[in-house]
Amino acid sequence: MTGSVSRRKQQAFDIIFGTESTAGKAFDVVLIMAILISVGVVIADSIPELHAQYGYLFWQIEWGFTLFFSVEYLIRIWCSPNPRAYVTSGFGVVDVLSVLPTYLAIIVPQAAPLLILRVLRILRIFRILRLLPYVRESTVLLEALRRSRRKIFVFFSMMMVITTVYGCLLYVVEGPEHGFNTIPESIYWAIVTVTTVGYGDLVPMTAIGRAIAALGMLTGYAIIAVPTGIITAELTHEMRRQRDFRSCEHCNRSGHDGDAEYCKYCGALLPH
Repeated sequence: MTGSVSRRKQQAFDIIFGTESTAGKAFDVVLIMAILISVGVVIADSIPELHAQYGYLFWQIEWGFTLFFSVEYLIRIWCSPNPRAYVTSGFGVVDVLSVLPTYLAIIVPQAAPLLILRVLRILRIFRILRLLPYVRESTVLLEALRRSRRKIFVFFSMMMVITTVYGCLLYVVEGPEHGFNTIPESIYWAIVTVTTVGYGDLVPMTAIGRAIAALGMLTGYAIIAVPTGIITAELTHEMRRQRDFRSCEHCNRSGHDGDAEYCKYCGALLPH
């Protein structure tokens, strides 16, 4: 009996988690199609005209998908060799978040639109298409972001100081009579201005206020490229670091990938 259960678990694991077999690939394709359709239902249900005409049908379809994804999630836990590792993994968290909003909507109806989180599960397509080079390149980008996190933190801290100063200045110069009722509202205006968004819901009216606003706009244009430069520099450094500078003994050319065994120029075996 135990051996039969183990075989069933292994078969379910090969289909649900694996992509080697035809059944595994077919299951992932069906899963992705179900995710896309369920997300489409959520989007369509947000349109008042469609909701008024097909709201009950959308509700039935959504519950059908929710039950399907709930059963699939429980089967994944059941057949996983390490259920705790799966539950706490990125995919496991996304899987459970994709079904929780429907159950929460029973108590809090406003939670229903959060079902759009289901679209994150489409990340499984990377396993189907075998886009391992793209996954490897994403690690380069993530490493560059990790290495630049302190510089980015300093930059954002500086931006917080700048927007706070501009906000306080506008609060003093303009005041409540021109819509700058509080310092937080004035800081909000400064953030909108420095980031060059410019909603226009708060506008300085005095000459001094407009001069400060102009200075804030110029400041935004002057520093908006700073985080891009930081990340680009770290990304370039990381890409160079992951390159292998071993020279080919046959053609004396370098610049090979770190895991390369043969020269990409002449095909000769690279030295270890």
